[in-house]
Amino acid sequence: MLREFRDFINRGNFIDIAVGFVMGAAFGAVVSTFTSRLVTPLVGMVVHVDFDDWGRFGPADPGSGQPSGSVGAFVESFLNFLIVGFAVFLVVRAYNALQARHAEPAAEAGASEPQEVVLLREIRDALRSR
Repeated sequence: MLREFRDFINRGNFIDIAVGFVMGAAFGAVVSTFTSRLVTPLVGMVVHVDFDDWGRFGPADPGSGQPSGSVGAFVESFLNFLIVGFAVFLVVRAYNALQARHAEPAAEAGASEPQEVVLLREIRDALRSR
């Protein structure tokens, strides 16, 4: 069981997923700060709405004394989701384009003759030369 786990950990895909997860978490923090510190205040200035106080409701939070519910907080989270989703879309789109570009030359080279035909011709030529 330990050997299987070691083999699983040593696979390249696992490391790629771990790196992607860490980068995604860091990117989420950057987008969250970007949205809460830049986008939301700019949108609030344009439409004259303070998202921090917009739609507050519910019982008071013991720590801050402010109502615990907020529509503005939901709007900020939704903006975070849209920005992260768009960034992931761009990354996946670029990755797919790169994969397609690398797959085309390989497909063109292999489309002319199957590997078996080439091998059989080499064997025939070797037998003829004897």
